[in-house]
Amino acid sequence: MQRDVLTTSQAAKLLGISVRTAQLLIEGGSLTSWKTPGGHRRVYRADVLALMKPPNHAAAFSSAVVVVLAARDRLPLYERILSGSSDGLADLHSDVHSAAFAIGSRLPAAVIVDMNEEVAERLALLRNLAANPAARPMRIITVGGEDHPSMKAGLAVQTHLPSPEGLPEALGALLADTARPIAMEAAPGFPVAANEAQRLAALERSGLVDTAPEKSFDQLTWIASYALDMPVSLMTLITPTRQWFKSRQGLEMTETPRSWAFCNRTILQRDVFAVENLARDERFADNPAVAGDPNFRFYAGAPVTDPDGFALGSVCVMDYEPRQLNPDQTETLRALAAMASDQIRLRATDRDLRQARNELNRPPRH
Repeated sequence: MQRDVLTTSQAAKLLGISVRTAQLLIEGGSLTSWKTPGGHRRVYRADVLALMKPPNHAAAFSSAVVVVLAARDRLPLYERILSGSSDGLADLHSDVHSAAFAIGSRLPAAVIVDMNEEVAERLALLRNLAANPAARPMRIITVGGEDHPSMKAGLAVQTHLPSPEGLPEALGALLADTARPIAMEAAPGFPVAANEAQRLAALERSGLVDTAPEKSFDQLTWIASYALDMPVSLMTLITPTRQWFKSRQGLEMTETPRSWAFCNRTILQRDVFAVENLARDERFADNPAVAGDPNFRFYAGAPVTDPDGFALGSVCVMDYEPRQLNPDQTETLRALAAMASDQIRLRATDRDLRQARNELNRPPRH
């Protein structure tokens, strides 16, 4: 029986990964664990072996991108409805070929097809997706048009909605089975997304946590402080237990406990999140960084995402006095977060190219 129980380092060795990655799998809920009386983590060998088995499509699939295909004049409606959702990053298209290219470039978590116009072209796209085995993990939602049984036949459509207003709830339900909930011994005291385990895995893939300062990110936070006239600006990364600062201006500390992070709220939505007076907001008034040193009063942040749409952290600014962002400042912060996201996407592309070259250069097996 004792041999069926493994330490974290033994599990890492069996999986062929680092101890840090094994800890992330445990903290993210991919490996069930428990604490010994001495406070050490233990896992069952059977759970480790199950993790090593070839996963099914849903378990292997990891994306937070949602491709939307709709008429150009209806895209603002979809953008508005999906902007407040933490279940997906909307990639909007009015052209079938453009949407098909986006789907093929990096498989999204879901595809939303508005059936009010150009029904023939969009049915053809749905048929092509149904015939492609690689597309099977994706969730398909159709909106509007005629909900005939023949439309769903053979098209792998999981849900049909009469209007876009029901999309946030439908997306949450459809994507729930691809996102294992994070394992928490107790309520963490801050909100987490339904796909938190996948988000943490994406953060691990990025390879950014605990790395040295880099000019490309430091330039962005410097611009944030200068352009918005803020004493503090940060690029944060949200780990299971920490808020770590990849770049910082005006702050000596390099990290905080995750429970301190105002960015816990920022990564749950897709636009700028701002609090004009932290001390008067019941969500943050008792936060140690508000109630005590350094006594922050204002916060604004925008999420930084990876190529699969997962929010890894934020570009944010803070002040010691209550204040507001004007529309130009809000747009500046939004743009800086987008630039940070672009840097992360470029790194991911470089990593994928290196892996592809390694595969091509690998000697053939005999």
